[in-house]
Amino acid sequence: MAALPKAPNSNSWATSTAQMPHTLLSSSSSSLVDPMGFPKRSISLRKTHPKAATRRTTSIHCALQSPSVLNFPNQPYNQPIITKEATSPKPNNSTHHLHQPPRWNLLQKAAAMAINMVEGALVSRERQNPLPKTSDPRVQIAGNYAPVPEQPVRHSLPITGTIPECINGVYVRNGANPLFEPVAGHHLFDGDGMVHAVTIDSGSASYACRFTETQRLVQEREFGRPVFPKAIGELHGHSGIARLLLFYARGVLGLVDKNHGTGVANAGLVYHNGRLLAMSEDDLPYQVRVTKSGDLETVSRFVFNSQLRSTMIAHPKVDPESGSLFALSYDVVKNPYLKYFHVSPDGAKSTDVEIPLAGPTMMHDFAITKNYVVIPDQQVVFKLQEMITGGSPVIYDKDKMSRFGILKKNAKNADDLTIFNECDESLKSVLSEIRLNLKTGQSTRRAILSESEHVNLEAGMVNRNRLGRKTRFTYLAIAEPWPKVSGFAKVDILPGR
Repeated sequence: MAALPKAPNSNSWATSTAQMPHTLLSSSSSSLVDPMGFPKRSISLRKTHPKAATRRTTSIHCALQSPSVLNFPNQPYNQPIITKEATSPKPNNSTHHLHQPPRWNLLQKAAAMAINMVEGALVSRERQNPLPKTSDPRVQIAGNYAPVPEQPVRHSLPITGTIPECINGVYVRNGANPLFEPVAGHHLFDGDGMVHAVTIDSGSASYACRFTETQRLVQEREFGRPVFPKAIGELHGHSGIARLLLFYARGVLGLVDKNHGTGVANAGLVYHNGRLLAMSEDDLPYQVRVTKSGDLETVSRFVFNSQLRSTMIAHPKVDPESGSLFALSYDVVKNPYLKYFHVSPDGAKSTDVEIPLAGPTMMHDFAITKNYVVIPDQQVVFKLQEMITGGSPVIYDKDKMSRFGILKKNAKNADDLTIFNECDESLKSVLSEIRLNLKTGQSTRRAILSESEHVNLEAGMVNRNRLGRKTRFTYLAIAEPWPKVSGFAKVDILPGR
């Protein structure tokens, strides 16, 4: 994710803003910001002197094999809400969502019962066969991916050691966290978005985590169970088609509202133009606010002053010098399948630039340089017709040539789009450097780590002060054993270590 200028790498706590209590630091789906735009000064964390190291030890505990800490609620479920006041929630009945059945007429009630019966039969049929690991909830949301409950802000948390005086601010993180127990297939990325916030102020720490109040979550809470299809865990083959038909039937009958977004806002966070946005690439972003007390609240679905009318990917980029936000929007059904746009520091959106693609492609991320955007056109594509023959709508197309498109940041159209075919070397899952030469039109690839040092690295990022510029270090998650994260790696790109 991108960050405001003057913000150091978000994987480190080595950040300070003496003037403001709410500097936001965020990770993976996170953002490092100062809400008022004040400059930050950063420090570097140096290795402890050997003698000093004997006086203090740090224990790191891993939750790879731990059970879920959340017992999924029985229905009906009373879910806490976030107060709109910038104070700690008061212990009264107004701070809870009361589960109330939707108000339907007799026809809707009869239709709902019929649809529920069909859905129940579908689930019973699915449970006759074991789920693959990629959609088995016992695999996907176990261990350190287990769901957790909402936590209102808790102040004066116990601290081991001392927090350096230079560290003051808020660290925010976004991730998938299902509100309800899955009834069928579930992938990690299908969970509802939850934002976590750790506030450090003058040596004291507080913590809160809250669901992002998407339209999807609000409606499912009213139902008391999941009713929206899960794009990865459920939409496969004939049962996936059946789920889509049931969902659209509910929409036609007015049982659900699918016109105001179906996304989960669980994948990314970005801070731009004084707003913290939570995102998933299947919807518009949602604005989230950190209150003065350190709690979290959802403001609304954010449309950039009615300028954004299509989905936005979950990993836009904020240029550290200009403060402009750069993003993509893709469609899996109709042309144009991909659009590029940018938003000025004060929130003015550019016109969309339609990027020519032969078919819908998974466009999860992209890159920027000082003058260009780099758009990948890879081999993971959407083919909805595969569901008719019992397959997945998202497939790996081995016959497709991977490509990169280079476009000027301020482009008005795609006329000057330069296309690079991926180099013909055998591709491996290894951290690599890819160079695209605008003069020769050639691309080259260099493995950064030697084969003996190879480890599965994911979700990389660089110091956001250096985003889009030449940089030496990158920070990545160690995704082993997959899909768990067992640690983090700082990689020196130049010597490759």
